[in-house]
Amino acid sequence: MSAPDDSQRMVIDFLTDPVAFGLPPGTEVARQETHVSHIFLAGDRAYKLKKQVRFPYLDFSTLEARRRACEVEVTINRRTAPAIYLGTVAVTDEGGGRLALGGAGDPVEWLVEMRRFPDGALFTHLADAGALNRRLMESLADSIQAFHGAAEIDREHGGASGIRAIIDNNDASFRGAQGGLFNTDDINVLTDGSRQLQDSLTALLDARRDSGRVRHCHGDLHLANICLFENAPTLFDAIEFNDAFARIDVLYDLAFLLMDLDQRGHRRLASFVLNRYLDRVPLDGGDLDGLALLPLFLSMRAAVRAHVGASQAAALADAAESRRRAGRAREYFFRAREYLAPPPPVLIAVGGLSGSGKSRLAREIAPHLGAVPGARVVRTDVQRKRLAGIDLFDRLPPESYTPEASRRTYDACFDEAARALAAGQSVVFDAVSLKPEERDGIEALAGRYKVPFLGLWADAPLAVRLERIGSRRDNVSDAGAEVARRQEEADLGDMTWTVIDSSGTRKNTVAGALAKIRDRGLA
Repeated sequence: MSAPDDSQRMVIDFLTDPVAFGLPPGTEVARQETHVSHIFLAGDRAYKLKKQVRFPYLDFSTLEARRRACEVEVTINRRTAPAIYLGTVAVTDEGGGRLALGGAGDPVEWLVEMRRFPDGALFTHLADAGALNRRLMESLADSIQAFHGAAEIDREHGGASGIRAIIDNNDASFRGAQGGLFNTDDINVLTDGSRQLQDSLTALLDARRDSGRVRHCHGDLHLANICLFENAPTLFDAIEFNDAFARIDVLYDLAFLLMDLDQRGHRRLASFVLNRYLDRVPLDGGDLDGLALLPLFLSMRAAVRAHVGASQAAALADAAESRRRAGRAREYFFRAREYLAPPPPVLIAVGGLSGSGKSRLAREIAPHLGAVPGARVVRTDVQRKRLAGIDLFDRLPPESYTPEASRRTYDACFDEAARALAAGQSVVFDAVSLKPEERDGIEALAGRYKVPFLGLWADAPLAVRLERIGSRRDNVSDAGAEVARRQEEADLGDMTWTVIDSSGTRKNTVAGALAKIRDRGLA
């Protein structure tokens, strides 16, 4: 890595002066630093200066390279945050040792100019404050899926060779870490395991690239690069300096967020994100088969955080903070190994009449099942909307609920559940399952894939169900009070599933269900 020259030191000094930004003397200009940038927070603006550095994966060593990188950063981040990324601005030499921001002189540096947002709007801060909830995470998942859906397809990057290159780079970074932070034997276990798993998935990785699932993604999609801006989850600070890091499988992009949430103790939120993302993917989108890649992708993301954290720790002058970050890097390292050995999948069915709370129960038990971030929730209400090609919250006409339409919906659910199980992902099958043959069919699916099965029946009296239906807001289900009353008269046949009292609080209902699941050794 090359050291900054005198001109960049002068620019840094200049940008710490509030007068440079047209602010009164004495106004605070906060400064943040990463391993490749300086960020200056002045008034309602933020300015990013790229360091004069060169790494194997990045070259900001010349003024022209930094100018181009600033322009590319603005362009790619306007895909998701157009209101934040205002443009580029030059620091100019006005003569006599005087610099100006956007002056008439020759440029000596280039900056990215952004609208500033409060630190508390970062998702890292929201996570630490316990302010992230299901609705916010589902809104985030909607944004990510829409972004991925519109992103440029790239068939030149990614695939098995692209993944192997990342694994090899991780291995080299671990072996080059200062202070022997990572043991050679441990590195060998992680790298060998990663390569073996990647070898077994080569055909799938290449097929996803060839089918358009490698796209120009964000590349660095963790909580510190997501903010709540104008009341909407907003992705920013996408990777601009290396195509190999950003032109990747969409699930590898998503895996960074899932891993980050899991590592922070928010597996439940990660489950919400993954399930909503998959709910938004078109039925022919292909991401369900890609679930087989998640253990490898999660491991690789944790490995990246491990060696980047080790590099940051080594560069710190504060010994205590350096030790803390080194310890955190080792946690990521060993978590990367754990991701490579996920538990086997299970199939849990949750049935119940409309308003019984079955979908809420299905959603809440999913994070506790199988591999990180939990089970795929296959819901008839969602599949019905996907089959119709409409938004999840649009209402369907009565003809979408004929026996023939219901059969198509169940067939789509069986197909989705089968593909998830085949990919090694646990499944929660969320359907009314009014008829014994419907319940038998779900159980038969478990037998076909040789996975453990448990059927749960959410039971609540009609009065409770009607009250819940009446208070629904933004619910995928179209079922109203009339449907609930009609179901009350139905003959359920022989109920062989475990009955769960769902008339009480969500907490008690979920606890009761999880107790039954754990009694069977399924969680």
